[in-house]
Amino acid sequence: MGQTIVEKIIAHNMGAKQVKPGEIVTVSVDRVMLDDIMIPFIADKFHEMGFGKIWNPDKAVLIYDHLVPSSQLDDTRHYKVGDEFAEKYGIEHVHRSDGICHQLMTEAGYVKPGDVVFGTDSHTTTYGCVGAFSTGIGYTEMAAILGTGTLWVKVPETIRIEINGPLPANVMSKDVILRIIGDLGADGATYRALEFVGDGVERMSVSSRMTMANMAIEAGAKCALFTPDEKTARYCNVELDEFQKSLAGDEDAVYCRRLTYRGEDFVPVMACPSQVDKIREVKALEGLPIDQVFIGSCTNGRLEDLQAAAKVLEGKQVAPFVKLIVTPASRKVYEEAMACGAIGTLVKAGAMVTHPGCGLCCGRAGGILSDGERVVATNNRNFLGRMGTSKVEIYLASPAVAAACAAAGAIACPL
Repeated sequence: MGQTIVEKIIAHNMGAKQVKPGEIVTVSVDRVMLDDIMIPFIADKFHEMGFGKIWNPDKAVLIYDHLVPSSQLDDTRHYKVGDEFAEKYGIEHVHRSDGICHQLMTEAGYVKPGDVVFGTDSHTTTYGCVGAFSTGIGYTEMAAILGTGTLWVKVPETIRIEINGPLPANVMSKDVILRIIGDLGADGATYRALEFVGDGVERMSVSSRMTMANMAIEAGAKCALFTPDEKTARYCNVELDEFQKSLAGDEDAVYCRRLTYRGEDFVPVMACPSQVDKIREVKALEGLPIDQVFIGSCTNGRLEDLQAAAKVLEGKQVAPFVKLIVTPASRKVYEEAMACGAIGTLVKAGAMVTHPGCGLCCGRAGGILSDGERVVATNNRNFLGRMGTSKVEIYLASPAVAAACAAAGAIACPL
C-alpha cells in the first residue's frame, strides 16, 4: 500500500517500513523551537520533571518575537528566564531581535525537508512548506522533548488538496488558503495532515507555500506538507537526497478526503469577523470603511508580501485617518525590502514600519484598536480581542488586498 508524505516522514524517522493513520508511535526529534511566551513555563516544567541537561542543545532554538520590544512589565521576566535557561543548558541558537520564530526556523536553515520538528506555537505547521513534519505542542511536551529527545504522536490521516493552473494576477496564496479553510471549516481538518499537490502548487514560491502551511492550523490541521522541489532545495541551501526526493504522496496512498481546485477560479477573499472560516469575496464587501491596516506576521510578512503591497501603493497615499502598520517578518526581510525599494515605497505612501516581530498580530508592540474600529490584517487569526478590545472587527486578507484597502480607506479589491 502506498503512503502519504507525513506517513513517509514518520516511518523514515522511526526506521520502520510503513506506518498507518491512528498508530501511536515515538519519534526522534530533529529540531525544537522555544518561543519567548512559553519559555518560563518550559523551564519550570523541565526542572519539575527532574532533568539535569538537554538531550542535545544544538537542536534547540530559542526565539524572542512575541514580546519584542517589550510592552508590559512582565515581558522582561520572560527574557531573564529565557537567557538564564539558555546559558545554563548550553543553548547557543538564541535570536533576541531577528524576527518571527516561524520565519527564522526555515530562513536560518534550522529546518530541512523530511525533518520532524516541534515548537511551542500553534503555527509551527509553517515548516511543512519545505516538506518537514512540524506541529505545535504545549510546554509540558516541550520539556519532555528537551530531556529525552523523543515524543509520541498519533499518525494523522491526510487530506489531499490538488490545485492546478495559474492563479489570476490579483490573487495570492493567502486567498487560496482562506478559500480552502472556508470549504473545510475551522475544525474540518482536526488532527489531519493537509497535503498540497498539483501544478498550481508547483508554481508557487516557497514563501507562498509558507503562507498556506502557516494557516493550516486554522482548519485544525496537525500539519501541512508540500513536496520538496528545486525551489525548496535553493531556499534551504541543500541538495535533496533520495529520501527527500521521495516525499510525495503515492498514487495508491489512502486519503480520508480529496479536494480539487482550478487556479483560475480563485478570487480575492477575506475572512470576516470573527471567524477564520467566514469567507466572503472582497467584491461583496467593497466600500466598507476601515480604520487601520496591518501588513506583517508569520503569515504574510515576507519579502514577496511587502513587494506586493508596495506595488499596489506605488504612487498612492494611505487614505486620510487610516493607519497603515507594516511589520517585516525578519531582519533579513527588512533589509531585502529596503534594498529593493519596497520599504521606501510603503513609507512614501504613509506606512509606519516597525521592528521585525509578531507585533500587532498578537496585540503587541503598538497599534491595538478600540471599540467599534475595523482593521484589515494579513495575519492568521481574527478572534475577538486578538488585536485590541472584543469589539474590534478584524478582516483577514492578502497583502495586495490590504494595501488596496489602505489606499481606499475602505475595503477594496486590487486591480
